[in-house]
Amino acid sequence: MADNDKSGTENSRGSTRGRTRRGRSDDSRKPSDTPGAGRKPASGGNARGKASRHDEQRSAKPGGGSRPPQKAQRHGRNDARRSGGHGGSRGDTLLYGLHVVAAALRNPRRQIRTLYATGEGMERLGELARKPGLSITPLPADELARRLPRDAVHQGVALDALPLPPLALDRVIAIQPAKSLVLALDQVTDPRNLGAILRAAAAFGVNAVIVPERRSAELNGAAARAAAGAIDIVPIVQVVNLSRALERLKQAGFWVMGLDGDGERTLGESSPGDRRVLVLGSEGSGIRRLVGETCDEIVRIRMDPRMESLNVATAAAVALYELGRR
Repeated sequence: MADNDKSGTENSRGSTRGRTRRGRSDDSRKPSDTPGAGRKPASGGNARGKASRHDEQRSAKPGGGSRPPQKAQRHGRNDARRSGGHGGSRGDTLLYGLHVVAAALRNPRRQIRTLYATGEGMERLGELARKPGLSITPLPADELARRLPRDAVHQGVALDALPLPPLALDRVIAIQPAKSLVLALDQVTDPRNLGAILRAAAAFGVNAVIVPERRSAELNGAAARAAAGAIDIVPIVQVVNLSRALERLKQAGFWVMGLDGDGERTLGESSPGDRRVLVLGSEGSGIRRLVGETCDEIVRIRMDPRMESLNVATAAAVALYELGRR
């Protein structure tokens, strides 16, 4: 799995001896999801995570000289301006990389605009590049690179596609088998961490992933690339209020487990039923208080005390493997 903790701040501490931290505010201001004292992050402890770049933005000082507006990006590097690859986004999305593009082409729910490809990229896609009705624009590698974020590893292919249509939670619940594993992410804001978690979810048989509409990483090119096609494999449900979504899952017979360093039992000691939900908290603050109170139980990952932290994506992979093998 690719390294998805580039900044060094997106990790979760594993010690159960640390004090709990206060959760972050929820922009949606929903009463049932208002944060209080936050729980520890996914692998089980506090984090030294810095504030996200979104939280670091400040307005110009009153009475002083305002900062000049930021210039628009040039040279066709428009991926940062394109919104996420899932329902509810504000435009189309540019996907790149062989596995990402191949998964999107195989997904019947994905509406494709144009495939951009080099000659080598076309050969790598094989039969998928000959999909009926597919619009293809041949490009040399340097021109394709100019249409993507700097240093993007495109492998000769990129796809201009519409975001996936939204999925209703009740619809997803209705089609779940008797034995089902659902993953809920509480404000995971780093796109590479989100992509790595989705990749692990696809690898370990997760039936659906639930994320909040706000305070969650967008499913854009960076997340899609890190997910290696998982965005088009695992159903993703965006909800307004995560606590209410968990209550709805509990009504449908799911046992909800939060992953946190203060858990009384380890994940291996827990005895969930056939219908299970695993909740992971944000990289910095962990599971918010009301989300944690909605869980049926809080569990932790057993770790060597000499190592106090796990990246949230790593914690997700460990926990999903443990649950998936039962």
